[in-house]
Amino acid sequence: MKIITTIKSVLFGAILFSTVAFAIELDIAKETGLVGEQQNGYLGAVVQSTEVMELINDINAKRKAKYQELATKNGITLEQVEILAAKKAYEKTEPGHYLQVNGQWLRK
Repeated sequence: MKIITTIKSVLFGAILFSTVAFAIELDIAKETGLVGEQQNGYLGAVVQSTEVMELINDINAKRKAKYQELATKNGITLEQVEILAAKKAYEKTEPGHYLQVNGQWLRK
């Protein structure tokens, strides 16, 4: 357990303080607490950095396109799909990952 925590800390530091720009993968970002699920169906930044924001913007653009496709296909609004997606994302969020609740980031 202590080794895993140490590895996560080193990885977290490397991601935050790297001078080399690189894409962060979603799983790693969630596992290290950089991003979390928001109540609007989209990712949010738990920790602010350029790399984190690039990841969030990319993922959220893809989510929004999919949500719009589902809304159109099912004859409902984008907002309705976002609400349903947020609920599903909260249910699927793994223990230890972050969720935004009433504007605060909390670990599940």
